[in-house]
Amino acid sequence: MTHRTVIMGLGRSGRAAAALAMSRGDAVVCVDLNLQAEPVPGAQLELGPHRRQTFLDADEIVVSPGIPARQCDIVAAQAHGVKVIGELGFAAGFLDLPTVAITGTNGKSTVTALMGQILRFAGHHPFVGGNLGSPLSLAVGNTDVDSLVIEVSSYQLELPGGFAPDVSVILNLTPDHLARHGNMQGYAKAKAEIFARATVGQVTVLPVDTPLLEDAAPKRGIRLWLGGHPGVIRDGNTAHIVVPFKGVDKTIALERTRLAGEHNKDNLATAALLAVCMGVDVESIQSSIASLEALAHRMEPVGALAGVLWINDSKATNVDASRVGISGLDRPLVVLLGGKAKGPGFAMLSETLAQQRATVCFGGDGPQIAAELRSTGLDVQLVATMDDALCAAQQLAQTGDAVLLSPGCASFDEFENFEHRGRVFRAWVEERLS
Repeated sequence: MTHRTVIMGLGRSGRAAAALAMSRGDAVVCVDLNLQAEPVPGAQLELGPHRRQTFLDADEIVVSPGIPARQCDIVAAQAHGVKVIGELGFAAGFLDLPTVAITGTNGKSTVTALMGQILRFAGHHPFVGGNLGSPLSLAVGNTDVDSLVIEVSSYQLELPGGFAPDVSVILNLTPDHLARHGNMQGYAKAKAEIFARATVGQVTVLPVDTPLLEDAAPKRGIRLWLGGHPGVIRDGNTAHIVVPFKGVDKTIALERTRLAGEHNKDNLATAALLAVCMGVDVESIQSSIASLEALAHRMEPVGALAGVLWINDSKATNVDASRVGISGLDRPLVVLLGGKAKGPGFAMLSETLAQQRATVCFGGDGPQIAAELRSTGLDVQLVATMDDALCAAQQLAQTGDAVLLSPGCASFDEFENFEHRGRVFRAWVEERLS
């Protein structure tokens, strides 16, 4: 009898999962509330309000990460005995390759990208994706791939199936996605799910001094630490890595990195630790340092205008990400904050912003952000749009300064997503460079 698979959501991950399910001979039904969603060739399509019977008749339901696990049709199907799994877990069931998985509130895309670059430098052929770019389903059947480097979001960990990476890390935990997870305890529990299926020989990595995560994370596998040993301790431009089961107790020099910001040295130290756990020798990691590149929109230096460096950190979509970006640079800054805020909390930036050249607030929630910062005694400039903010920054910045777009907000007031916002920033600067 043909296996009946329902795919919920027709974004990138849903479409990739549908193709994978059909490749094994499943009868696939794709459902999406969006009436304009494009069909997947070979799959049945149901758009608009869901039909409950479609879910009850399924043998398996594959859920895209944007859909909460508590959605009513999912809950009903589970009660009916239907297998429900996220796209990440679904794809992982087809794969048997060395896997490193990276989650956390901030920095996970950067660490994922750095890890992929280090593995390539060492001669490996990793698939780099997951929450970053390419859905894991696209790795299935790729015979050129010898390892997996997967960025994982808390959403993907709600329905993880049997996903059990060989090396997994939670980088940090600061308030984000609380509407989905309820509170910080719920958010920590969701992140800690990355460790839940770890076996005795697998590696689980946590930051030191994070009691919320330590309480939530199951004590499984070989535990290593960020900021402690066994694990990695960064001190300035060095990272001291201790991994007893690999026989490693060595220091890596970081001063040749081209990545901007102190926090990126932490990201690099973390990637180096993960690479050691994946079997890369320390000498190869050291040799790769100078060649590693930042991701677009993540502390990305765009260019210098009249002695002022312009940096695109559009990926900073929450206040803590902005705090990390601002505090990691060693020159006076004109900081651009604004967009669609995820709530208050900008007052936590006032102390570090007071040390900068200027702060410009813009966008849909610019007035609220400006009011919150002004209530702390900070002098800020308020403008309407990001274009206005760029023009203001050009006037405010002095030779030797940097202009940092690190908005602390989602982008949906003016832009399609943070990438669109970052591209507009980059184009504005590059137009003036030419």
